[in-house]
Amino acid sequence: MLMLDLPIRLIDWFIPDAAKSERSELSLSRNFVFTHLFGPALSQSISLFLYLSDPNPGIACWLVISCIWMFWTLPFVYKWSGNLQLAALISVELLASTSLFGSYYYGGVSSPFLPWLIISLLLGFFYLSERPFLVVCLFTFNIVGFCIAYMRWGFPELVPLAQLTTVGWISILSATIYMSWMAIYYANMISMRTDLEREAERHRETAVRLREAKDAADVANRAKSIFLAKMSHELRTPLNAVIGFSEILLENEELDGQSERKKVDLGRINAAGKHLLSLVTDVLDLSKIESNFIELKIEQFDLNAMVREVIANIQPMIIENGNKLIVKCRDDMGIVSTDQTKLRQAALNLMSNAAKFTQGGTITLSVQRRKSAAGDWIEIQVRDTGIGIAQSDIPRLFQNFGQASRATSTKYGGTGLGLALSQKLCGLMGGGISASSEVGQGSCFTIRVLAWMDEQRNFNKNILMPQSMATASAF
Repeated sequence: MLMLDLPIRLIDWFIPDAAKSERSELSLSRNFVFTHLFGPALSQSISLFLYLSDPNPGIACWLVISCIWMFWTLPFVYKWSGNLQLAALISVELLASTSLFGSYYYGGVSSPFLPWLIISLLLGFFYLSERPFLVVCLFTFNIVGFCIAYMRWGFPELVPLAQLTTVGWISILSATIYMSWMAIYYANMISMRTDLEREAERHRETAVRLREAKDAADVANRAKSIFLAKMSHELRTPLNAVIGFSEILLENEELDGQSERKKVDLGRINAAGKHLLSLVTDVLDLSKIESNFIELKIEQFDLNAMVREVIANIQPMIIENGNKLIVKCRDDMGIVSTDQTKLRQAALNLMSNAAKFTQGGTITLSVQRRKSAAGDWIEIQVRDTGIGIAQSDIPRLFQNFGQASRATSTKYGGTGLGLALSQKLCGLMGGGISASSEVGQGSCFTIRVLAWMDEQRNFNKNILMPQSMATASAF
């Protein structure tokens, strides 16, 4: 390996940096430089025997020798120009003209230089494969020049053909060695390309299998979502009955003024039924979204009235944990247009999370209506002074069944559906939810959805929106 290191470093010195980044181009460049360093050295024996064979070495002899020496300059041409095709073009033309010039003065059609003409044509197609017309034109130009010279002056016999036998054998041997090297290199290139094609075919087959597996998984996922939606819908009916009868029994117990224990038990049944109903409702909504189909009811409503409803619903939970609620909302927010039910659902989810994870702290609800060129935006921000969330855990909050950490799930409970569902619902309404938090300092969640403009409104009509439209464009 150490013996090969120095020659490779010498060859690479001639290769521009741009050609070293691509493996196939580097290999071709190395072959070009090597053959133009080794080839002229191999041909020096031809120069020597040609000089010894010619009884009166003249301009023709010295010109052929000079052309053979000129091949050593081509690696420098490549290094300075950085253009392999240019250096290859000069090489092909120099080899073709030298072989024809040598054939004209030394042996004519029986000249030992003619094999190199064929080599020049093959090298032209090898290095300039993207420009075959140029190679053909170059070759034709040289042949035509050779034929014109022959028809005009004939072949001058500077050296009898018999005396060129030694030069002929050396030329044929040199050409054979040169072409053998090129053939070996070409065979290696074809083998490497075949291996790459086989590897590419394996990758294509793997991609097809992955695509088929993905399609099967999508079908199974849609079937699962449809099943969950149907099951969730079927579960709501008996749950509503349980909740309804428990409320009736509670009212009767309060009127009769009987056992306090019965009232506590009925209250637990009622609370458990409502909790289970909310979970079933979340699963139903999530299944509809994952099925790429959900109903949005765009309607006009008073934003201030909706905020008051949210506060009224969440106030008992805030008081239960000893928290203080601060509301920042102007009294003139006005009428907006979006899906009131789903916006209220998302806001209640953020408020209930803030109340749940904050003990004896402060919860701030800020509601704003911002104007922009795209239309009005509803912005609902919920800030708390609770336990907070690590920055690395925030991305998991908006995943299905995702929670900040296992410890949080164990201590506070929950399914991890609320934020994921709220994010998807806000996305369907043309917005999204952003979050920021610091452990021990509290969290801040912000809803931002589009308040539809007059021409966008579609009142009292159910709008079917695919999930592909659920892009959080506000962020």
